[in-house]
Formats: sequence, structure tokens, C-alpha cells
Amino acid sequence: MKLTGRLTAAPDDFIRQEFLEPQFRHEVAHLLPWYVLIEKALLREYRRLGVLSAHEVERLAEALGGLTAEELTAGAGAALTDIALAMEKRVAEVVPEPVPAWHLDRSRNDLQACAQLLYGRLQVTEIAAMLGELAEVAHERASHDVTSPMPGYTHLQSAQIITPGFYLSAVAEHALRFSSRLLATYDRINFSPLGAGPMAGQELAWDRDWLARAIGCAGPVPHALSAVASREWLLDVAADIASAGVGFSRVLTDLMAWSSSAYGLVELPDELAGISAAMPQKKNYPILERLRGRTGHLTAFYVDFATGQRNTPYSNMVEVSKEAGLHASDMFGAIRAVLTGFTLVVDRLEWRTDRMRAVCEEDHFGGFGLANELTLRAGVPWRTAQVIAGRYVTAVLAAGDGHAGRTDPAALAEAALEAGHPLEDPASYLTGSADVDAQLRAKVSAGSTGPASVLALLAEQRKRLDGLTAEWAARRATVGAAITATDAAVAPAAGGAV
Repeated sequence: MKLTGRLTAAPDDFIRQEFLEPQFRHEVAHLLPWYVLIEKALLREYRRLGVLSAHEVERLAEALGGLTAEELTAGAGAALTDIALAMEKRVAEVVPEPVPAWHLDRSRNDLQACAQLLYGRLQVTEIAAMLGELAEVAHERASHDVTSPMPGYTHLQSAQIITPGFYLSAVAEHALRFSSRLLATYDRINFSPLGAGPMAGQELAWDRDWLARAIGCAGPVPHALSAVASREWLLDVAADIASAGVGFSRVLTDLMAWSSSAYGLVELPDELAGISAAMPQKKNYPILERLRGRTGHLTAFYVDFATGQRNTPYSNMVEVSKEAGLHASDMFGAIRAVLTGFTLVVDRLEWRTDRMRAVCEEDHFGGFGLANELTLRAGVPWRTAQVIAGRYVTAVLAAGDGHAGRTDPAALAEAALEAGHPLEDPASYLTGSADVDAQLRAKVSAGSTGPASVLALLAEQRKRLDGLTAEWAARRATVGAAITATDAAVAPAAGGAV
């Protein structure tokens, strides 16, 4: 296939095997439908501009619709192992008469930039659907138990009473924030590069607004240079994914600790567990380690993409358009695996409620509420109240019997007296200090661990989840309608009216 008068030799085998063939295989596997859609949209514009006849558009559209990955791969070597050139060559072989004006005033630069964007856009919608499933599962599991007390930890130390429902509603919250952020990114990147040409625009009066709508975009990228120079959309999507992965890794860290023999708060079923070949008493959870390890790749992908684009000229560059995004499909595969596995784990978690309650009763979580009581009822300055509560808790734990509802009014009276604030009825300040259920009910602020607050939060999350589901459905419907309309605009039955 003679493409230029400048070069007389085909690419060297090293270039072909190392760069061109892997890129070709990737694009045939992932980008071919988008290249076809773009070419069909451009056919309609050629007809409107008077460059192609209705008959030519009909024949070309029919040939484009019949392209197969196998045919393109078979002819790749004769088309410099480039998907756009291979498509052009194959269509020319199928169409009975030559169409000299096809690809007039065109460039591969905006074509490739657009196909990559549409591929990425599809991945985003599929990730959003998986996020919705995760949010649904976490939300449902959270609603099942908002009353079983379990220890909550800060600085890796037991801190306050929470519940499985409270914790899982935080997981649902993370998924909802990720979905909302991804939706904003989708709307920000959903603009078409078509019509930018090599970098400075094109010489025919292409209707870039119609072309953008034809492929399901909100509009064209306003600036021709930015359209082909920038792959910022990939950085934006990767940043969202990397940030979400950080949050997932932290939840997985909790689950790894809580499922260990040191804590024993949660379990996973045997089908999600592993064994130790040398220590048969062990039940390991390598799925948690795998998933947490996989989230690390999500951060690395963003760094890889940003490093690949950094310090390159602001124009169309193979380094940016191909090499810098080489691992984009790997990133999409990795986040899919994380979401699938994480959803499975959340759905199969088994909370050991007896063990959780026992841990709460063995420790002493009443210091926070006790300090509040001392300030509100006895007028003790709040910082001094903290000192009194801390000394009381220390004394009770040192005695070894500060659990199972046991309180020590004498110890509280002594601590208060030492701080210069004698109490008349110290026992009255301790009615809920060792009652883990009472401590749970005491949290009444919005978003807190109190059962009523969690139920209210879950109801609010339900509205957001439904709203995001509807928003994503609308985005997918817009793209689907655009594809259908574009196909209809160049279909044989409509050829004469194009």
C-alpha cells in the first residue's frame, strides 16, 4: 500500500513487532467499533458537503459495517500495521468502484484521538455500573445490622462503639462519592476531537457540532490543537480511579485486621479463603491481600500516564497518543477486578456479633460520654472533665473488672476529688459508661453511629444511589441513540436522503 512519496521502505521488523503489531491488536480488539462509528458519521458530512454522492456513501457505509477483525488483521502488513489504513485498504477492496474523495481533508490524528476517547468513555460507563452494584450490596448489608455493637478504632486503638451497618454505610458512601466524581468527569471529557485535523483544523466546513452529537458527545472540543494534543481525559479518569483505590485499600486493611486471629471480628466463607500448606490450623484470606495489592496498581497507572505525557510538546505525538496510554486497558481491567472482588467480599462478610460485643465489654468505651456528663451536669471544665474521665477509666481497667456492666463510683469520686471537683452522687454519672448499647444509642447527631442516625443516612443514600443510577442510564441512552441515528443516516434505505 503506497502511502507517501517520501518513504520507499516498509517499517523495520523491530518497529513492526515491538510497537506496531501490539498496538494494532489492541485497537482491533477494543477500538474497531468506534472507528467504524466515526467513519460513518464522517460519511454523512461528506455527503452534506457535496464531496460524496448518496450512492458512494451507501456503498462505503455498507463496507464499513462488514469489517471484521480477522480481515483487518490479515491485511495489516500491507497497511503499515495501522488500523485506520487497514480499514481504508479493506473498504477499497470491497467497494466495486473507487471513491477518490473518501478521506479528503482528513487526518488520522483526530480520528485516533476520538476513537480512544470513545473507548475510554465506554469503560467509564461500565465501571459506573459496577460501582452501582457495589453501592447496592454495601447499602443492603448495612441495613441488616445497625444495632450490634462492635469496637471502632482510631490510631489503631479501640475508641468508640460502632456497628456493622455504620461501617458498611461508609463503604456505600465511598462508592457513591466515586460514582458522583466519575459522572462529573464523564461530562467533562465527553467532547469530540473530530474536525481538528492534524492540529490546526480542516479546510472543508465540517459541521463539528453535528459530528459530536453523532457519536454521542456533548459537543466538539473547541480548540483544534487541544483536541489532538491533549489526552487529559485519561489523566482525569485515572485520577478518579486511583483516588477510589486508595479508599478501597483502607477498608481492605480494616478487614484484613478484623479477620485476623488477633481480632476475630469478621470471617469470610471457605470459598473466599485460603490455606497454609505448612500450618493446617490457619485460615487465610489471600483475596483481601490480592485486592489491596491490586489497588496499588491503580495509583501506579496514573503516575505512568502522567509521566508519559509530561514534558512532551503540546501537539499530536505518538509518545502521548500511544505510548503514554499503553496501559490504559490494564487500568480498566484492574479497577474491574477490584470492584468485582470488593463487592464479593462485602456481600459475603460474616460479622461475629458475639465476639464484637465481648470486645466492647472487655474494654471501656465510656470515657467520652462520661466527660460530657461531668461538664453538662457538674459544670466541670471540659478539659478537666477529660482528665477525670481518663483517670477513672485507668483505675477501672487496672482493677481488671471494668466490663460486663461493672462500674466503680468510688474510683470516679476519687478522680474528681483529686482534680478539685468533688461529686455528690458519682454513681449517677456512670449509668451508661459501661453499657455498650446505651453508648451506641447516645450518638444522635446526623451521620453518627446511633441506629436512628444510620437508618436516616441509609435513606438519604438510597435517594442518591437512585439518582446516580438514573443519571448514568441517561448517559448510556444518549450514546446508544446517537449510534442508532448515525447508522440510520448512512443506511442503504436512507441513502438517497442523506
